Amino acid sequence: MLTTRNADLAFTSRIESEGKVYNLEPLLPEESWTLFCRKTFRGNSCPHHLEDICKNILRKCEGLPLAIVAISGVLATKDKRRIDEWEMVRRSLGAEIEDNNKLLNLKKVLSLSFNDLPYYLKSCFLYVSIFPEDHLIEHMKLIRLWVAEGFVEAKNGKELEDVAEDYFNELLNRSLLQVAETASDGRVKTCRPHDLLREIIISKSRDQNFAVIAKDQNATWPDKIRRLSIHYTVRNVQLNRCVSQLRSLFMFGVVEKSPLRTLFPNGFRLLHVLDLQGAPIKMFPVQVMNLYYLRYLSLKETKVSRVPSYIGKLQHLETLNLKHTYVTELPDEILKLQRLRHLLVYRYKFESYAHFHSKNGFKALERIGQLQSLQKLCFVQANHGNGNIMIELGKLTKLRRLGVVKLRREDGKSLCSSIENLRNLRALSLLSVEEDEILDLEHLFSPPPLLQRLYLTGRLETLPHWIPNLESLVRVHLKWSRLKCDPLESLQVLPNLVHLELLQVYEGDTLCFKVGGFKKLKLLGIDKFDELRCVEVEVGALPRVEKLSIQRCKLLEKAPLGIEHLTKLKVLEFFDMPQELIKTLLSDEQGGDYWRVAHIPEVYSTYWRDGGWEVYSLESFNDSSRPSPVIRSQELHTRWK
Repeated sequence: MLTTRNADLAFTSRIESEGKVYNLEPLLPEESWTLFCRKTFRGNSCPHHLEDICKNILRKCEGLPLAIVAISGVLATKDKRRIDEWEMVRRSLGAEIEDNNKLLNLKKVLSLSFNDLPYYLKSCFLYVSIFPEDHLIEHMKLIRLWVAEGFVEAKNGKELEDVAEDYFNELLNRSLLQVAETASDGRVKTCRPHDLLREIIISKSRDQNFAVIAKDQNATWPDKIRRLSIHYTVRNVQLNRCVSQLRSLFMFGVVEKSPLRTLFPNGFRLLHVLDLQGAPIKMFPVQVMNLYYLRYLSLKETKVSRVPSYIGKLQHLETLNLKHTYVTELPDEILKLQRLRHLLVYRYKFESYAHFHSKNGFKALERIGQLQSLQKLCFVQANHGNGNIMIELGKLTKLRRLGVVKLRREDGKSLCSSIENLRNLRALSLLSVEEDEILDLEHLFSPPPLLQRLYLTGRLETLPHWIPNLESLVRVHLKWSRLKCDPLESLQVLPNLVHLELLQVYEGDTLCFKVGGFKKLKLLGIDKFDELRCVEVEVGALPRVEKLSIQRCKLLEKAPLGIEHLTKLKVLEFFDMPQELIKTLLSDEQGGDYWRVAHIPEVYSTYWRDGGWEVYSLESFNDSSRPSPVIRSQELHTRWK
């Protein structure tokens, strides 16, 4: 028997020995609590006054038996009458791991995982220490930061982001990073380290002078600081410190208005990374014009509205993130940034339901085709200039993600011609200028073969003929298409489609999901089909669907016929649907359709009322004439909203 934290090693050993891989799962919360109490209190129950502290400490163990046993050994020596002693352990768990002999074995095991890393992964893993505790780390942000820091080695035939992705997957396979959130199509959205492993990372980072975390006022800072991460308040920043060697500066959750020139009057000309996401700033930081070596600049979620012309001085800039700012126009000097790889300038309006004008981009530059290194460009406004902008996009052959808003019908031919040149494109998002404006995509005859995600918002005369040929498509969103012909005929043949979302797509009164169609689909959303009266599911259709959402279809008064055949369906959600439909699904309704949905574990009916969401379980309608919602919130954190 071989035990390992390395998934690749386990897989290789299985092949060579013809054995099996058994993935050890963490203990369940109840099992963790039982083990913790048995070791800490010698089999007795936890004293009531210590429960909150103990459960907080136990949460950091995340079901890891070795960690639970080791920390229980420390707590077993503490005086049960002295809450302050237990609270001290909770607050300073990292120091306990570092100094307590009883945790020596735990430290050795956790340190072994780090020490075993190849050199090129150690810096990447130490980078996790920069983020606050319990912070979910954006996958793509981490990739871009590693590239900006110079951690990623170039390999023939691969972009640096591809190599960084390999690094990321290796850390996942070694169980050093954990997936926290995934997108509907399986892509990793956010990650995090194990809580106890994070304490080891912070210790290593401090020992190697990798980064300084400004979260305590009394912390000791080294003479030379290469990376500085400010958590929640600038009051912990030691003033009048020389930071001439600083390479990276981060702010997380800082709310005070404190200009960079006040915090660091002598500047930091060697800075590579500046991340001011969410900082309370309205003006573009003037200090940036001196940061010639800057590679990564994020002003995401700030109130900045204008980018000055001196942005053109940042000749090494690779990522410019202006998401959810008020910037709608960029200066021509942006075109001087020949190393720019990711240009993100857009803003969403978050509302109850999808709104046609909810997404804003930026006024496109006439010669944007000069930015030959661009891989991600979102969102360009098409309704400016003389039409050359669509032609310019075809010069950006390295693009992997492209978003264009405010498209006009006359842009169709040149846009399609440009898209044919973008052979590396993985995601394409196109929005027309108005609801009634036609998205003309019929001139595209050789679509990007690697396209995985397609988002089309605007009227379509017919479903684009090239969509059924895209075998790599995993996610398709169609909105306000208002098609006369049923689009399911063409969409059902897509072999790898996992998520399909349709909003006001079809003007017919019947949708039929036919046998053999949508073989891999897991998530299906149907929204605002104004004429829809009947949904049919043939036996053998939608064999893998797990979640189904039906929203605002006012004439639909019966559940989908054949929904009883969807044996994999776990969640069925109705949003602002007629009461007549919901009544047919109640278990006490004579002659109703409860039998069709009885096999589905979760069935909800949700309504937008008084500026908030109200979510009701199906059972609540049986129990009372005035059911109580299970959720009442302005933001609905479900699978769909």
